[in-house]
Amino acid sequence: MNAEFFKAIEAIEAERGIPQEYMLEKVEAALMSAAKKAYGSSDNAVVKIDPVKKDIKLCLQKTVVEDGATIENPNTEIFLSEAHATVSKRAKVGSVIDCEVKTKEFGRIAAQTAKQVIIQGIRDAERGLLYQELNSKEFELLSTVVTRIEPNGNALLTIGKSEAMLIKNEQIPGETLKEGDHVKIYVSEVRETKKGPQVLISRTHSGLVKRLFELEVPEIFDGIVEIKSIAREAGSRTKIAVLSNDESVDPVGACIGAKGLRIANVVKELNGEKVDIIRYSEDPETFIAQALAPADIISVAAEPDSRTCVVVVSDDQLSLAIGKEGQNARLAARLTGYKIDIKPLSRMA
Repeated sequence: MNAEFFKAIEAIEAERGIPQEYMLEKVEAALMSAAKKAYGSSDNAVVKIDPVKKDIKLCLQKTVVEDGATIENPNTEIFLSEAHATVSKRAKVGSVIDCEVKTKEFGRIAAQTAKQVIIQGIRDAERGLLYQELNSKEFELLSTVVTRIEPNGNALLTIGKSEAMLIKNEQIPGETLKEGDHVKIYVSEVRETKKGPQVLISRTHSGLVKRLFELEVPEIFDGIVEIKSIAREAGSRTKIAVLSNDESVDPVGACIGAKGLRIANVVKELNGEKVDIIRYSEDPETFIAQALAPADIISVAAEPDSRTCVVVVSDDQLSLAIGKEGQNARLAARLTGYKIDIKPLSRMA
């Protein structure tokens, strides 16, 4: 039976990635728990595990007493004649010997305790391995498959050997996911809870846009082009500010790609969301003017200390600068970190 047990331990390591050493530790703990249940104490219990010989034993350490003496506790004392017959002919009165206990002697409750300890050990190990796997994916872009759509619109997705729920609020507004769809998601956080690792995923997070551009634009992945900031209203519009660390590389052109192919791939993954590529500048006034594109700006007066600015535009550019429901100005403010006050030229006279 021990040989079969070790084969099972090896199978668990191969199939679930749980080291044999870890499982043997849990087996030892399980046998000690069983001994405590069966005998009221495990103080004199010893577990002997020999992986080479594939042998596991539970022993009770008992003191040898003379035949005919009074034994107060049969779990801690043994007659000399019995010691000679069952353990060793060399046993002497007063010596302490290891008496092997057969598992069938534990009883149903003790055996059940041992089983629970082992099962819990496997669960804990699997959770630990799963947390390590998922934690390494935090802040990363993952390709997943939709396995189920809940009645409330939440989508269950596969992530490696695990699953995660993409709640409705983290889905791009306007997109309809179906079972079997291949979608990219951003892992915004991985938490370790009592019930196991919990992974928070999103398709509305600005990190999704950043990772998509890293995937599509080799210059970003290589560090030649740098993403300085992103402002996003998922499902509608995103502004992304980029800077080139190589004068010979146009950061905006690199992100757009030949015939607009690179940005088109990103937009397709974002379900048609509009993406504006903005050239970053260390000069706040220049940066703010470019962030308000496609509007033409007459002037920008920025106050770096208060992070505020006044922008002047021609009257016919006012609605374009502000955008529908204020979206263009709002995204520009988030992109630059400035509070933007847009004024028409007619009011500046």
